[in-house]
Order: sequence, then C-alpha cells, then structure tokens
Amino acid sequence: MSQKILLVEDDRNFGDVLRSYLEMHDYDVTLAKDGEAGYEVFKNGTFDLCILDVMMPKKDGFTLGKEIKEAKSNMPLIFLTAKALKEDVIDGFKIGADDYITKPFNSEELLYRVQAVLRRSSGTGKAEEEKKIFDIGKYQFNYPLRILTYDPSGEKIKAKLSPKEAHLLRLFSINKNDVLPRSVALTEIWEEDNYFTARSMDVFVTKLRKYLKYDEQLEIVNIHGNGFRLVDHNEVED
Repeated sequence: MSQKILLVEDDRNFGDVLRSYLEMHDYDVTLAKDGEAGYEVFKNGTFDLCILDVMMPKKDGFTLGKEIKEAKSNMPLIFLTAKALKEDVIDGFKIGADDYITKPFNSEELLYRVQAVLRRSSGTGKAEEEKKIFDIGKYQFNYPLRILTYDPSGEKIKAKLSPKEAHLLRLFSINKNDVLPRSVALTEIWEEDNYFTARSMDVFVTKLRKYLKYDEQLEIVNIHGNGFRLVDHNEVED
C-alpha cells in the first residue's frame, strides 16, 4: 500500500510539480493550498507524513505544524521555506519537525529526505534508534561505550570515539544507506545549523572516514546540498 503524504503549499504550480514527482515514486499525495485547508484535510484523512510550506496565507506552516502535533504527536513533519534564517530552523525543530528544506531545492533532494523521514518513523527506524550495538560492514560499534571495533581476521583494532564522533556515527548507523540530512545532524548534535557548525561537521565526517577506512565496502558519500550517506556496498547495488 502506498504511503500517504499531505502536502500543503500555496504555490499551486510548485505544489503540482512536487505532488507529481512524489506520485511517480509511488506515494499517495494530497495537496492543500493553504494552512486552513491543510488542517481540514489532515483532520479528515490518514497520513504517514506532512510536508508544510512555512509562508502561507490564512495560516502559516509553523502554526499548522503545532496544530498537527497537538492532534497527533508522532506525525512526521517536513517544513519547506524560502528563508534560511537560523531562528526559523530552530523554531521548526522546536515544533517537532523531522526535517527542514530551504527553497530552491531539486525534487531528488526532497525524495531523499522523505524516504529518510519515513524510514525513521517506521517500526524499523524506531527499533534502530533504540539499538546500542551496531554492525557496520566489518565493524561493530558500541554506542554507549563509544568503541568502534574492526575484527575481520581475529586481530581486533579498536578506536575510542569522542562524544560527538560517537553521536554522529550513531546517526549514520541508524540511517545507513539512506541520506542523513545535514540539518538533522547539526540540530541534534550541535544544536544549531550555521556556517561554523557545518564546517565542524565536515571535520568530524573526515575523521569517521578514517576510522572506517579498513573496510573498502564502506563509504561516506557527500550528497551535494543535502547531507551525507553512509553506504555499505555489500548491501546496496552500485
């Protein structure tokens, strides 16, 4: 059965393009033209994800998001905005957003993020988030102890990660083979998304690549304009 998405976007042409693109990838999308119409559709339907434009007439996306969360606290939310202000991003995540996308963006970027949010909100995603020990290719990662172990031939190589390294590797492990949006990692680990925290994250990604270098089937890929993807080539097709 197709997963159901509520898309609330006041730019009808843009909304039609996004709806058509998501429907091409087997999602069942309902499009509403403003915040008030969006909430009425939400109340009378069943959805797996809501994608909300922030700047809308009658009712803005943040207000709509709050109402949706009050009605169903576990409903995943993605906000769309033309503004990249840090305060707006933080406000969105305070409401309970799962992701935040700044316009302009390409349709493929939206698809990556929709897939990642739906996977995290599914039973499988929640089970991954509760895990303490992760198998990453030929590595084992003990998150509470922050220990990464490589042991393919009986000679263990262990690394003790810093708290931020461990937190970031945990997010990669939860989202393995899916895109980890940069904004999600920055907000969860660094608590803000700006130029300086983004550069800091790049440094930590470089460190993790060095830790994982012994397994040639593992790769942390930069998804331009979006985030990063920890790929296990044993599990995915090239």
